[in-house]
Amino acid sequence: MSDATRLERKAGSDILGTGRRKTAVARVRIRPGQGKIVVNDRPLEEFFRNDQQRRAVEAPLIQTGKRNEWDVVIRVAGGGITGQADACKLGIARALKIAAPDADEVLRGSGLLTRDGRMKERKKYGLRGARRGTQFSKR
Repeated sequence: MSDATRLERKAGSDILGTGRRKTAVARVRIRPGQGKIVVNDRPLEEFFRNDQQRRAVEAPLIQTGKRNEWDVVIRVAGGGITGQADACKLGIARALKIAAPDADEVLRGSGLLTRDGRMKERKKYGLRGARRGTQFSKR
């Protein structure tokens, strides 16, 4: 067991995982339970109203077949709603990897342990945006 795994197990019976996407950061705690998911003190269905975002958050649990075995508590901040959903997905996948090492192969095969590194490109000096220049004026 690595030092990082040992550190994350010290939080009692909760297993921790951190997920990031764009500027959204999700701190995830999983504990054995009945499959209840709470995001920022609200039920999953209330926080993520879009079905696609709810499926993204549940994806690691469904892929490993542990949807009704773990209770999940998530604190998410920053970014937009889709970025937050993807950050939650990565956080849950990382926590599941620690909780059930046998699930690592399934999670990695589904691409759930890979962080999406795409970020907004910064604006450059002399341009109107990251790449767009000023409009040419003949007169």
